[in-house]
Amino acid sequence: MGLRQGDWIEWIELDNQFPKFHRIKSWRVKEYPGRCVKTAPAREGLSSGELAAKETVHELAEFLSRRYPQVYSVTRRSPAPSDFGWYGEGEIESITIVPLDVTYDLEKDDSMTVAGLLVQDDLALLLPGPDKKHYLQAGSICLAGSWRLEDKIGLPLASIHTSGDVPQYQQKLEQSMDRYFSKLQPDKLVVRHNYQFQVVADNQRAMQTSLRQNDPEELSWAESAFGDEGTYQHGGIGPAQGEQIGIATRPEEIYYRTERQTLRRLPRSGAILFTIRTYHEPVTNLAKESGVPGRLASAVRSWPPEVGSYKGLHRYKDVLLDYLDRAHDEQVAKGLDTTSSPLKYPF
Repeated sequence: MGLRQGDWIEWIELDNQFPKFHRIKSWRVKEYPGRCVKTAPAREGLSSGELAAKETVHELAEFLSRRYPQVYSVTRRSPAPSDFGWYGEGEIESITIVPLDVTYDLEKDDSMTVAGLLVQDDLALLLPGPDKKHYLQAGSICLAGSWRLEDKIGLPLASIHTSGDVPQYQQKLEQSMDRYFSKLQPDKLVVRHNYQFQVVADNQRAMQTSLRQNDPEELSWAESAFGDEGTYQHGGIGPAQGEQIGIATRPEEIYYRTERQTLRRLPRSGAILFTIRTYHEPVTNLAKESGVPGRLASAVRSWPPEVGSYKGLHRYKDVLLDYLDRAHDEQVAKGLDTTSSPLKYPF
């Protein structure tokens, strides 16, 4: 699972790309209402996602206004019993993202929508059902790249992964993940990372779509690989089955895509809040870092066949490995010592 203990002060990360993320998310929410943000109703033995969504937006507002006071400012109501305010302070009524001059009303605006727009992360809320499994009951999923909330909402944790063909999930991870989710306590923050590569076609035809006009690097949806998001067939490769789309022709078309994910249990609703922060960087930028091309090429070559299939290796393997090998050879020729341990960052 690759899980590790997280530091609460680092729960949500912001960087200088926040305005771009907010712009893309805002466009997605407006352009595709009901696709990127959903809150499922209650059903037998399973609560609606509404309370969890409200708790989430207040947890975020409280944390962000304290962690990044230069970015977020808030107004509060008078303290009241059982409100969502921290440390006996009144519940937050509105929150402003100061550099963007955007204000959200936490009482009137949709909780899940606002929660997603406050941060660069995508958000998913999983609630325990009568069978002790956790079900996706609410989410703001604007930047997933290769999966859609509409295909996953209401599903249990195992089905979310097996419907996406996650390698060996059912055989090796399903039972341990269900147990872990059931035992996770509100005082624990858990962090994990994953990575893959994404082909972003740079031909003239690809650049003319509505998505590329608003999201040139396909951060939100991998259109070059999967075609139009609206006509995508869940479980397939896109609208034209078998068509060779999204095949890299140049290294400049390949992006390194990694996710920083956190898990925590919300104390009031009992939901597990899953945050997904995507970092999306051209491979040609990463390859400038000392030692990175060689280590990255080695990692890709170590993937078992089922992992390579899941990560779409056939779309970029030859172009990527040829480029990384050449970049590594150039670094060695310039004096890179491949026998010593990698440099420790930031110095």
